[in-house]
Amino acid sequence: MADRITKVQRSINMSAVRSIGNRSTELEFLCLLKKNKITEWRRHYKKLRGTPDFVFLKQKTAIFIDGCFWHGCPKCGSYPKTNRKFWKTKIDNNMKRDLKDAREIKSKGWKVLRIWEHEMNKKPERVLNKLLRVLENNEGE
Repeated sequence: MADRITKVQRSINMSAVRSIGNRSTELEFLCLLKKNKITEWRRHYKKLRGTPDFVFLKQKTAIFIDGCFWHGCPKCGSYPKTNRKFWKTKIDNNMKRDLKDAREIKSKGWKVLRIWEHEMNKKPERVLNKLLRVLENNEGE
């Protein structure tokens, strides 16, 4: 099926999509941190490959909050029915990049924690427990 709008208009539409500050993911996680008085973190840490959404420098922990659609969630990710080849390539490349980023960060002695959008939306208490376990295990390393 052909696109109903021009390439220029599609480009304008796609440029309006923000990669940071997604309310259902990053900002929910930020609220979770603040609500539970978890401190000593930084956002969008550019010194590590992939620019993790949050890092805890002392514990050397990088956290990525991934949207289920954009990062190919194995539980609930899917490809659109239209322009399927484009979206499959796009999402598959995102997944490959995510793996490469995580490998490089881990090779520097960091822990990488990935949190899916559906986890934040449905079970934020589990996300909190997972985060606390990771931070406790990396304390003072």
